[in-house]
Amino acid sequence: MIKRLTKHGNSLALVIDRAILDLLDIKAETPLSITTDGKCLVVTPASEGECDESFLAALHKVNKRHGRALKRLAD
Repeated sequence: MIKRLTKHGNSLALVIDRAILDLLDIKAETPLSITTDGKCLVVTPASEGECDESFLAALHKVNKRHGRALKRLAD
């Protein structure tokens, strides 16, 4: 199957056909892991608990800096 990228704002998007999404049981809210070997792009449903290290570092930084304010907002 050959696909073309679609312009989406300032980015490009790859539209995945419904049949493939159904086959892999991927929903709109399913987190996806994107990796590459330098030549190929591999998109897979993310494993439970799998999280990008840069995301965790950013989360820690935000919690350290704004944790008390966020806790007050949540209460």
